[in-house]
Formats: sequence, C-alpha cells, structure tokens
Amino acid sequence: MTIFEHLTQFLTAQPIVFRTVHHEATLTSEASAKARGEDLSVGGKAIVMKIDAEFKLFVLSAALKIDSQKIRNHFNAKKTRFATAGELQQLTGLAPGSIPPFGKPILNLAVYVDASIVRNEIIAFNAGSLTDSIIMPTKDYLKITQPVILEFSQT
Repeated sequence: MTIFEHLTQFLTAQPIVFRTVHHEATLTSEASAKARGEDLSVGGKAIVMKIDAEFKLFVLSAALKIDSQKIRNHFNAKKTRFATAGELQQLTGLAPGSIPPFGKPILNLAVYVDASIVRNEIIAFNAGSLTDSIIMPTKDYLKITQPVILEFSQT
C-alpha cells in the first residue's frame, strides 16, 4: 500500500471531511498550490530535519521559510540540518516534496506545527506523492495529528 493510500484510508476512518486532488507532478510549493487551486499560504510544507541525532517533522505555511535558529533554540540543539533525499527515502520511502504532514501512524516521526498553520481554516498538502494532494480543515488536521505547536517560521 502506498503512503497516499494509507493516508486516505486513515483519514476516511476519522469523523472528518477531506478531499483529494490528483494533479500533474509538482516540485515546488508554488506549483502545488496552483495545481490545487488554493492560495500558497494554506499549503502545509512538511520538512524533515535532523535535530542533533534525531529526525523530526516540521510543518509550516508554504508561503514562509523555516527558521533553523528558532528550532535550534527550542530544542537547545547543537546542530540542525535538513534531511537529505537519501535520508528521506530511508525514513519515509518518499521523495522530497511528497512528504505529508503526518507522524504516526503514517510516518514514524514526531510532528511540530508552526503557528502559521493554526491561523488557516484549511490545510492543503502533497500526500505521499508529487501528483496527489489532500485538502482538509485545519482544526481536523490538528485534532488527528496532535502536534506540538511552535513558532519556527520566518518570512
């Protein structure tokens, strides 16, 4: 079963509404937003980072950039870096740009959500592929994922 299939099966079992969008392959947040017909700001950009020796998943508005210093300060970490394509493949089985913003039971990663996501009514994200997206109410996304909410974005 693909991550997209696993994710849609997981979401279908929840008391929520969501919709899927199949589109051309998109390699950037901007292209994904255009393909979905949604504003860039509601895109949930999922970034895997290595914080000292542990990988974690960070989700922020696709219109913003991650502030590594804020993350380093929060975790009192000596070293932070983005996961490589090889590490993403090993950790998730997925390519860069296709990581959905979910931890367990979809991905075995702790999830941290930036406050920029909480401010939006909906979240739209690539769902385990570069050609499939999911759009759902943010309140349902937060209820299901139970993330730690932090401020780690910058414009």
